[in-house]
Amino acid sequence: MSAFVPGGTFVIPPTGAGPLNGRTFAVKDLIDIAGHVTGGGNPDWAAAQQPAKHHAPVVERMLAAGATLIGKTITDELAFSLEGENAHFGIPLNPRRPDRLPGGSSSGSASAVAASLADLALGTDTGGSVRVPASFCGLFGYRPSHGRLPLDGVIPFAPSYDTVGLFARDADTLQRGALALLVDTAPAIPITRVMWASDAYAMAEPAVAAALPRLGDAVRLYEGEDIDWLEAYRVLQAADIQSSLGPWIATAKPHFGDNIAPRFNDALAVSETEIKRYRPIRAAIKAKLEAMLPPGTVLLLPTAPGPALKRDSDGAARGDFYRRALTLTSAAGHAGLPVLSIPVAEIDSCPIGLSLMGSAGQDEALLDFALVAPL
Repeated sequence: MSAFVPGGTFVIPPTGAGPLNGRTFAVKDLIDIAGHVTGGGNPDWAAAQQPAKHHAPVVERMLAAGATLIGKTITDELAFSLEGENAHFGIPLNPRRPDRLPGGSSSGSASAVAASLADLALGTDTGGSVRVPASFCGLFGYRPSHGRLPLDGVIPFAPSYDTVGLFARDADTLQRGALALLVDTAPAIPITRVMWASDAYAMAEPAVAAALPRLGDAVRLYEGEDIDWLEAYRVLQAADIQSSLGPWIATAKPHFGDNIAPRFNDALAVSETEIKRYRPIRAAIKAKLEAMLPPGTVLLLPTAPGPALKRDSDGAARGDFYRRALTLTSAAGHAGLPVLSIPVAEIDSCPIGLSLMGSAGQDEALLDFALVAPL
């Protein structure tokens, strides 16, 4: 499947017993595994690292719950992509449609689970890097509320948006894995109101929008706001990148692939004036979403605007996809909300995902809802 990094298949047995007994998991190469270099999908980054001394806490929690670790999976370079390509290590296979991309940046993790090489896989999700691969590969994908899972031992990309997420092939396995990670569980308020975002559906390709279920009340997510949600994400993600990776890039002058290098160049060129302008805009977006999604509610929206991109998609198609996808996926990141992407349809044998976005901190309620929702 080309899902694992070179030399990245190995076995680490569980350290405890629990809900993941007998299950296997893989780990994105942004997350520390003791004794192994965390390569971040970039050879220059990897060459500057020493093997990790400890497992990241999220890895420890999976092992303690009874899961067996089977290896380290390919990531797009330092997480800066939604497509699932790596100029240095190749493209992990999309088992559902081998002629199409797997989605990124948690590409190898999605590929491994979709191919049944692992029952679960850890990824990271900043602007959709678990949700988009889940949609492309027909998986269940979980982005937690910001702060519910520790980011210790994870390469920082855009820390105010970064989360560790999870893939599985079915809702029950996903819930077991997520609850093993969410050791500081919060009281779950059952979801009693469902809404769907009509303007978000309109951003998707017509066939995708028509294939997605529409339950409950129709609402407009973006209405009444003179805000460019995508530009706010671009600028504020860049602010984080300047702090987290900017000093290393300036010193090491790493070689990035042709598609990734311009993204880092653009991020490092964002001005402090732009950053100051968009911080209060993000606060306004967060306030709006918190008011729209109190505990007990869920909002439905497309996970991605279309099915998996073809491997030979041109720059125009990729750019259009990227703009629409990030507008959809950045909403949760702006407000730190939990999201589940679930496979609900197919178009020309390509899986299509639906996102369920919930109230901040109410991850358990969202996971419960996914088991019983009439989708």
